[in-house]
Amino acid sequence: MAELLSMNQIIHAAVRRDIARTERALRSLGAGDAARARQVRVAWRNLVRELTHHHEAEDDNIWPFLEKRGFDPSLLAAMESEHVAMKQALASVSAALDEVVASPTPDRARAAADAVRACAEVVETHLEHEERDVEPIARALEDDPEWKAMTKRLRPASIVDAADALAWMQDGAGERERSSLRAAIPGPVVTALTLVLARRYRREVAPVWR
Repeated sequence: MAELLSMNQIIHAAVRRDIARTERALRSLGAGDAARARQVRVAWRNLVRELTHHHEAEDDNIWPFLEKRGFDPSLLAAMESEHVAMKQALASVSAALDEVVASPTPDRARAAADAVRACAEVVETHLEHEERDVEPIARALEDDPEWKAMTKRLRPASIVDAADALAWMQDGAGERERSSLRAAIPGPVVTALTLVLARRYRREVAPVWR
């Protein structure tokens, strides 16, 4: 049986999926299809929202915690620097998508897809770095009381935001991601939150990828 993924890795998997399907959607966008362009932008904005929360939570909580514990400051500085680079790459894609929505020509769709491809490289560099060098540290601290208390602050601000995040993590996920999520959060809780409270995601974002 494959090793379970951490919540961090489950989120990373969702990020990778959304970036890949955004590029595919733009590569196949029909000339003049403004409705589809708007759909893709809605899903992209959701990705940016989720990833921004994830990174701000790390910047505000995880890196200061590890710095206090005496972990390599150059690693933590690299993580913060990579977050800045990712934010800039995400913003470039957002601007390109705005142009596609305003005028959905093949050239603009292709340029936006190229921006997504460039963004994917920046994002993947960071995700791989974090999974290689930070994930083992996090796993070693799983039973540390202070670490446990700190990770509670990583959760979304509201239960509705949490439900939307759970719906996003499961959308298009493979069995390993789904099993890992239900190992971290009781299955009935995941199901209830997703079905009852994740209305925004199910109404606005999920249909984009159907």
